Amino acid sequence: MADTEDTITTPEFRCLLQMDPLLETYQKDFKRRYDLLQKHLFQLEEAEGGFDQFTRSYETFGVQRLPDNSLLFKEWAPAAEALFLTGDFNGWDKFSHSFEKKDFGKWELILPPKHGTSPAVDHNTKLKVVVHTRQGERLYRISPWAKYVTRGEKSVIYDWIHWDPPHPYIQIHPRPKKPASLRIYEAHVGIASPEAKVASYTNFTTNVLPRIKELGYNCIQLMAIMEHAYYASFGYQVTSFFAASSRYGSPEELKQLIDVAHSMGILVLLDVVHNHASKNTEDGLNCFDGSDSCFFHSPPRGEHSLWGSRLFNYSSWEVLRFLLSNLRWWMEEYCFDGFRFDGVTSMLYHHHGIGVGFSGDYSEYFGLQVDEDAVVYLMLANHILHTLYPDCITVAEDVSGMPALCRGVEEGGLGFDYRLAMAIPDKWIQILKEFQDEDWNIGDIVHTLTNRRYGEKCIAYAESHDQALVGDKTLAFWLMDKEMYTNMSFSNTMTPVIDRGLQLHKMIRLLTHGLGGEAYLNFIGNEFGHPEWLDFPREGNNQSYHYARRQFNLVDMDHLRYGQLYAFDRDMNRTEDKYGWLAAPPAFVSAKHEEDKVIVFDRANVLFIFNFHPSQSFQDYRVAVEVPGKYKIKLDSDETLYGGHGRLDHSTEFFTERQPFNGRPNSMQVYIPCRTAIVLANEETDCY
Repeated sequence: MADTEDTITTPEFRCLLQMDPLLETYQKDFKRRYDLLQKHLFQLEEAEGGFDQFTRSYETFGVQRLPDNSLLFKEWAPAAEALFLTGDFNGWDKFSHSFEKKDFGKWELILPPKHGTSPAVDHNTKLKVVVHTRQGERLYRISPWAKYVTRGEKSVIYDWIHWDPPHPYIQIHPRPKKPASLRIYEAHVGIASPEAKVASYTNFTTNVLPRIKELGYNCIQLMAIMEHAYYASFGYQVTSFFAASSRYGSPEELKQLIDVAHSMGILVLLDVVHNHASKNTEDGLNCFDGSDSCFFHSPPRGEHSLWGSRLFNYSSWEVLRFLLSNLRWWMEEYCFDGFRFDGVTSMLYHHHGIGVGFSGDYSEYFGLQVDEDAVVYLMLANHILHTLYPDCITVAEDVSGMPALCRGVEEGGLGFDYRLAMAIPDKWIQILKEFQDEDWNIGDIVHTLTNRRYGEKCIAYAESHDQALVGDKTLAFWLMDKEMYTNMSFSNTMTPVIDRGLQLHKMIRLLTHGLGGEAYLNFIGNEFGHPEWLDFPREGNNQSYHYARRQFNLVDMDHLRYGQLYAFDRDMNRTEDKYGWLAAPPAFVSAKHEEDKVIVFDRANVLFIFNFHPSQSFQDYRVAVEVPGKYKIKLDSDETLYGGHGRLDHSTEFFTERQPFNGRPNSMQVYIPCRTAIVLANEETDCY
């Protein structure tokens, strides 16, 4: 053990080293990160009265209504020579209302109320900050703290709208408790309709939430909510960090969406983009005060070479104020239940993951290539969120596999609850692109699904929005391609292509669900094998919305097979809800037979059996069982209800024998048809 001066002395950190002794070499790195976190927390206490007050800066910055209905405007613009406020309230006079310069680059302006004691700026009217630079430029800017921005029909620039509704929506339903098994429905409000248009928050509340509830998902991950000027950026070029996108409706309608979700027992996570920002100047953060830095590092460090976006300066006190308050704003104002942090890999390393292949060597995760300012920001964010909101859920999108990403900050970890298991969907796509069914490497599939850090929770998924985007193809399209347009009707005889596609689509989802992690994620539409990719309106497709929609109408057509895939997804989630395998320890894989193409594992007292063989069914196939007793089928991908062939008798009871097999003390014989997956539960221990 190294000298204690170079070691975090918490019992939790010692536990982390016992769990992974290879991390002992990097104790100095963990200690430095941990000490930096403690230093930040101490400074926040000394300078700001603690992180609680600091993260409520959205209550003092931007525009605030004071008790006497005066309006306080406050901005941070350290490089500005002068600041003015203009808008509808003063006939767009550029000089009549000047800000007063304060310490540390702050500027303030107070507008007294009108004669009738109403605020000087009316609800739903336009404003602009006028920035005078030291170079003599006059710039028109949107406040970085703007709570609502919109764009006129023929305009390309967003306008700052003063949002102070006389009757704000009041959320009445409490946040649901954090579930032991997290089943996530990743969704995008704008595409959540069969119609070729931008769908609304209200449409999502009315038409999509009931489907999510019926499907058995207990969490929604909402994408592209933070305002972004370019729709086709999928929400990843954020311009206004405190504004919910107005293209879907009003802030009040988003609050209602979340409130209704909570009434259904469904959590809602925000896909938060704190790894970079749009380079837009007139309606973004870029060059807000006329300088090339302000919220960002100066170029070249402050520019992402591939994304064409700006990179935050996480060492800046005011940037920390802005980003941490941004998280608090979404939690307090909208009652989100947590966050999926986008692009964490880009944040963690100075190289941003560009041109770097991570081999898993621990030296890749420590040293000078690591951006410790960003690491400490993420530790701060997770510490603050989990302290203020114990049931808050945070998810990291990290492709590098950094150790301790999902361990507590008291251990020197970054404090996330889950990481996305990003290798799993890539493996499924690779298999479908490169291998014939009879050549699938069963051991490689199992390895990919189980290869995760012990003690760090993963979210498994067969496909997410990344796989659905144009340029790639969804699993359904890889499996069935153009036959989805012609042969998905019950009026047609099921073709070999459709038969194979239906069966493998179900099996891939269930195997990922059961074996791949401690939570499961599905992207909107993939639960029923949506027939098309996702492509937002842009110049390259003549601004078409044809592929920027989800055709839920296909599920509701009784003569189409999409409803069968939908029904399987629903019952897969309901079966998990009953037996809780996602909350159980990792599965014990007792069989991964290359020639038979069979995978068998048990988890949470249920037994999973998969036969991926394209043509060979197995009678009296012996499988290993941990708990003795009588077993019955609880989920069967071959049911006709799910588009299967109905070859299994669900009244059959399977009895174990005291015959050790494949590492388990008991075994039994089952019939497992080709291209079929079944889940069996022990009737004698099934307390449900």
